[in-house]
Amino acid sequence: PSHLDDLPPTMLKKEYANLPIMSRVDDVVKRVLSLEMASQKEKMKVKKQQLVEKVRRSPNDNGSFELLSLSFTVAVLTARIRTLEEHLQRHPKDKRNRRFMLMDLDRRRKMLGYLRRVNYGTFENTCKQLDIQYSPPQPYARRVTKRWLIKKALCIKVFQEKQKLKAAARLKQRRERQARARAAREQQE
Repeated sequence: PSHLDDLPPTMLKKEYANLPIMSRVDDVVKRVLSLEMASQKEKMKVKKQQLVEKVRRSPNDNGSFELLSLSFTVAVLTARIRTLEEHLQRHPKDKRNRRFMLMDLDRRRKMLGYLRRVNYGTFENTCKQLDIQYSPPQPYARRVTKRWLIKKALCIKVFQEKQKLKAAARLKQRRERQARARAAREQQE
């Protein structure tokens, strides 16, 4: 699903939208001044605005506190990622932009992880509004090899032998203490 479709093609650029003369202009001129003919930079700017508007709670919010500004940053990164995804569908061999997209994905994932830890409600709202599927990172799992299994078994065996030696020493010390205590009691009697 292309996110460029989110932008209506007949939507005029912001600077031309409110001009009174636009109602009398020919369709060809409207098309030239629309987002369909806009540069990638202009389309990106409109996309960012739309996504930030989705995240914004009320019209007065301008990223005043940390969490909301974090949500805005996630929205801006999402816009960049979606634009780069569309670009890479057309130009699959473009390694430079693929790298930029992966870097942005990583930044967004880290920000979402932080937002999830700090304020889960804002995190959920942001993910829902921006249509993001967040999956937490997998816990580190060591690759099991034969060498590692043997080493682990040896370590466990050594640990158990050490525990047996310590247990024997503790038992010997306890018996000596009990013998001293018995001798002291006998002396007192």
